[in-house]
Amino acid sequence: MYTSKIFVTVDAVILRKNEDYELLLIKRKNEPYKDHWALPGGFVDENEDLKAAAIRELEEETQIKVSDLEQIGAFGKPFRDPRGHMISVAYFGTVSSETVAKAADDAKEVAWFSIKKLPELAFDHLDIVTLTLQKFEL
Repeated sequence: MYTSKIFVTVDAVILRKNEDYELLLIKRKNEPYKDHWALPGGFVDENEDLKAAAIRELEEETQIKVSDLEQIGAFGKPFRDPRGHMISVAYFGTVSSETVAKAADDAKEVAWFSIKKLPELAFDHLDIVTLTLQKFEL
């Protein structure tokens, strides 16, 4: 019997509009990329819907609750994650300018960054953010 060694994850691109658009990022508490900025996200649980997983991971890591997110696309380049072959399905959402995030679960910190001044991002998250901004013409 064949057992796949490919795992599915989700990432959330969350923006809020103040003077400029700001992107929500977490600082990773664990390896890989410990102490690097990344999109909120994580592994999809068995029998869990992809969008539900993105909404759950966002809340677990940032305490931000959303009711809906829009799928951006799938990112599955081999070696995008040093732990193994991970395919991430990215989602996009916006929140109000007053939205406050609080680090939880495996997020060490959370912060909002201007989309014009992003820090170095873990994994291929810059590719995900870039595609999202292009898709929504931001």
